[in-house]
This record gives sequence, structure tokens and C-alpha cells, in this order.
Amino acid sequence: MSVTPPGPIGDPLFGNGRQFADDPFTFMRACADSYGDVVRFDLGPRETYLLTNPDDIERVLVADAERYRKPRFGDDAMGRLLGEGLLLSEGETWRRQRTLANPSFHSRRIGALAGTMVDHTESQLAGWEAGEVVDVQLEIARLTVRIIVSAMFGADVTDREVRTVQEKLEPLGARFEPDPRRFLIPNWVPTRENREFDDAVDTLESVIDGIVERRRDTEHDPAVDPAGPEGVAVGGPPGDPDGDVPMDLLSVLLRARDRGEQTDENLRDELVTMLLAGHDTTALALTYTFYLLAKHPAARERVEREAAAATADGPPDAADAREMTYTDRVLSESMRLYPPVYTLFREPKLDVKLDGYRIPEGSALMCSQWVVHRSPRWYDDPDSFDPSRWKPERRSGRPRFAYFPFGGGPRHCIGKAFSLLEAKIILACVCSRYELDYEGPDLSLRGSLTMHPDHPVPMRIREK
Repeated sequence: MSVTPPGPIGDPLFGNGRQFADDPFTFMRACADSYGDVVRFDLGPRETYLLTNPDDIERVLVADAERYRKPRFGDDAMGRLLGEGLLLSEGETWRRQRTLANPSFHSRRIGALAGTMVDHTESQLAGWEAGEVVDVQLEIARLTVRIIVSAMFGADVTDREVRTVQEKLEPLGARFEPDPRRFLIPNWVPTRENREFDDAVDTLESVIDGIVERRRDTEHDPAVDPAGPEGVAVGGPPGDPDGDVPMDLLSVLLRARDRGEQTDENLRDELVTMLLAGHDTTALALTYTFYLLAKHPAARERVEREAAAATADGPPDAADAREMTYTDRVLSESMRLYPPVYTLFREPKLDVKLDGYRIPEGSALMCSQWVVHRSPRWYDDPDSFDPSRWKPERRSGRPRFAYFPFGGGPRHCIGKAFSLLEAKIILACVCSRYELDYEGPDLSLRGSLTMHPDHPVPMRIREK
């Protein structure tokens, strides 16, 4: 096999960790610009390889997916948070969990959840007043927490629980911000950061336990599923072996636990994973979309026209959302410029060859949406906002994995259809009534599990 790929020189102890921690987004793009399709650098104790060619990324995520796994890093704080949920589990455990979850994300059931999304959005908007300034990131995150709990847990979440989740997201996020010193300090050392992280995980799990307790003995009651009859399995597989039962994820998992196929720990891991991944990425996608629309009035006007059409005859449904084609392009462009998941990691199970280079077993592979989505190799004027680049005639000329905000391959995001419908429903409800004007600084970003603004995102509400 070939020699080691090129890359930047790091310092003896932290490698390139300091550069990455200072600004991961600038560092990754500079590496791609300087070194090509495969870039080697050191992030702490593990060799890391950044892939910047969509063809190589497709091989890792799709064609040769069985040759790679999700890596575990250092102190495994991620494992402490998400356990063996869908995001981290491997092998037969992952296949079993994915099979269990699939019916909850069936397209027919997702479409039937539009009414639930509308109800929660209208309830949130009832608290808005024309002229006031809101932190749109916080507002939308509170909304998506309510929607995911209702849609996938078959339960309502209290105001106190929503506030608790939001309060604990800060120490959880801080734990995963890049820091080259972290691998030197085991997670059992009682530092302030470790104590706050452990407290946040315990609190989040207690919220989940409270929701599960409220759902006790209701997992066979079709009335708990907010999707209504469309969310009820009839007559067994491919829905559920118990027949006419609700198909919200919590009901599915509770029945699996009753059959001895799940432990309480498995169930909690899945619910924590779904709560965090299911609300955070959509909230971020909408935050960046509102920011971009505020910066581009012509695009905002077109979205507002589609929103008005979608709500002209009453609350928008899945059919109305499908007609919002320009809004769909705006969302695609927003997630290109600001992908909530800005990089994916994989680990080769054995030595592999990519682009002529040997990549050793156990190293970390970075497939970065941030880098590829903003590459001039695949996009003209890549840092500009241009929804028209998502017209069929323009997008067809790009490689498949020049755009992958939801990952790809067998481990693509199970909630993609749910997230896109939710985003369009929320945009229809908001943009048919309000214009949001951004009143903050130039957008600054920080990396964690997902890519967050490094400051509040203040928007002034103006009634149309």
C-alpha cells in the first residue's frame, strides 16, 4: 500500500489538537485546500484522516460500510450519554434497534404527524408578540423538544421539563467541544466540567424516566399515538407482532421490553438518543434558515408566498409541505452552508486503502459536511447563499456525496423525512404570519456534537 497522506505538522504533545480546538471549521477547510483528498493530522492520541472527496466518502458510508464502525474516543463521554442507542450501537444490536424503530418512521405515519407539528407550533407562537425580540435558537429548540416527545414518545412534556432539557444542553455540549487537553484527564476525575456533565446526564435521564412512568401500561392503547389511525399497526409485521397497537417509538420499545427483547437500559438509551438528536438538528437547521432569510429578503418573500399558500385553506399538512418546492431548496441551501452535523466519524475495522493511501485499522476518519459542502470543486461561489443551485438541472451535475447533511448508507439518519416535514410545517406557520429580522452580530460558530451559534440569535418579530 502507499505512503502516509500529507497533512499539517502538529506539536509533540497535542498534535494538531490546539489548531482544531481554536477553530475546527477554518482548520478543516485549510487542510482540504492545502493537502487534497485525504489529509492526515493528529487530534490527541489518535491518527485522524480527513476525507474531502465525495467518492471516498461514499465508499466509507455506503459501498464498503461493513468495513467501518463508529469510533469510541478517549474517555467515552459519548457512551456515557447515549449508551447503546441507534447513534452509537454496532452490529446485531444496531440492526435489532433499527428494525424496531423503522415502523415509527414509516412515511405514512410521518405524514400523519403534521397536525401535531402544527398544534405545537401554534401554541409556541401564541406566546410571541409583535415588536419583541426573541432568541430564535432557544425558541425553536423548545418547540422541537415538544414535537419530538409528542410524536415519538406519545406524551406531552411539561414546561419545567423543557426548561430542564434546555438548561442541561449547555454542559452536555461543552463536554464535546474540541479540547486537546481532555484526553489527559479521565472522565472519573471530579473536575468541574466532569461533575457538570455527569449531573446533566443524570438529570436528562430522570426526565426520560418521568415520561416513561407516565406512559406505564399504555403501550397497547392506540389513543396514545398522535399520528392517529395512520400510526397504528394492523395485523402484525411490518408494523408490530401485537396487532392493532400504537407505533410511536416509546410504545414500540415498551412492547419489546415486555417481550424480553429490551432492557430498561436499552430503552433509556434509545429515548435519550432520540430526544437529543431528534430535536437539536432540526432546531439548528431552522435557526440557520431564519438567519439566512433575514439576510436575503428576496428569498424570504418567496418563502412567505409559499407559506401563505400552504396555510390558505387552514393548517398546513404533508401535502401542502410537498408543494413548498422553493422552501425545500432554501432548506437544502441552509443545510449546505450550515450543516448541523458538520462532520461524521468512522473507524476502519482493518487496514484500508483510500485514494491510494493506507489508512490503518483503528484510526479516525472524518467525513466532513462542512468541508465538502463549501468546496469550490463542487459549488460555484460556495460561501454564497443561492437556493437556485438546488434546481434539478444544477444539482444533477454534482457527485452524490457532495451534499450529505443526513449522512448516508445503511446508517443514514432515520429521522430525515420527519425533520424535513417538521421544518417546512414550522416555516409555513411562522412565515405566513411573521417576518423575523436578525439583530445580532455576524454569525460565529462553535463545534460540539453539532454545530451551534456561539451566541444568542436575536430576531425581532414583525407581524405581516
